[in-house]
Amino acid sequence: METADTIRHLLISALPVLIAITFHEVSHGLVANKLGDPTAKMLGRLTLNPIAHIDIFGTIILPLMLIVVTDGRFVFGYAKPVPINPMNFKNPKKDMAISAAAGPVTNLLLAICSFIIWKAVLTPLAGLSPELVGEKVLRPLTLIFQSGIVVNVVLAAFNMIPIPPLDGGRVLTGLLPYKQAASFSRIEPFGFIIVLLLIYSGIANYIIMPFIVFFLKLFQIY
Repeated sequence: METADTIRHLLISALPVLIAITFHEVSHGLVANKLGDPTAKMLGRLTLNPIAHIDIFGTIILPLMLIVVTDGRFVFGYAKPVPINPMNFKNPKKDMAISAAAGPVTNLLLAICSFIIWKAVLTPLAGLSPELVGEKVLRPLTLIFQSGIVVNVVLAAFNMIPIPPLDGGRVLTGLLPYKQAASFSRIEPFGFIIVLLLIYSGIANYIIMPFIVFFLKLFQIY
């Protein structure tokens, strides 16, 4: 990828990635706080200030690497996880699952909002505006909101892989009977390694790609 293309993809993808991961983490903390765990609130993590959520590798280095390696076709990142103490919940197993599900659900809502702004606002404006305004202003904004759809769908899909500590793993733990949930949760220390192996082997594609393709077709991106 040439330098100019790299810069263009960075400008298009940076804001959607930052918004997606910030809202994802804040939603975990907000729901947890609502269910009785004020840990995130006490540590100042219930803020939309992205600085509070930035992880050097997951928020900056990883997205940059993916933009370069995939020619901007695939962008993904993550923020510092919002701390949650399930011992503060009335029903730790159930409430932890609800808190975990809040992140992917928020990303899908952001994808829907991006789609609505693209189709209901930017597209009509493009038809009414002078060509220069359409090319210099509305076209870049359209690309940003389209990127927002892709970023949020991919983030939701990836996090719903049913392996702890990903959100899908925590949701599955909450749905399993107590004995099975306790056994399943023991893989959490190795969860990230398992996820990396699933991605490297291509097995993860069979888990998340149907979800991604379905929603990208729904949002007229794919």
